[in-house]
Amino acid sequence: MFTPATELNCGNMSQQFVLGIAAINAGQTIVTFKQTSSIDSSTVACMLAWKRHAQQRGIRLEFQQLPTNLSKLIALYGVADLL
Repeated sequence: MFTPATELNCGNMSQQFVLGIAAINAGQTIVTFKQTSSIDSSTVACMLAWKRHAQQRGIRLEFQQLPTNLSKLIALYGVADLL
């Protein structure tokens, strides 16, 4: 299970993206946001990229324990079906 940082925004997204890709490549199938409290729109873009990376490798990636503000952004952008 991969758990991104407490703050997940454009300031640290490159690092968190690489860590997520490494986790997926190592066989992780769950990304949990249980400790993430600060997000921005780059979080949604990163989630989509992680999902695409996993799908290209035949891995079913699941996102769990989304903070309310992240769920609202996903709905706002209309990408819930993709995630």
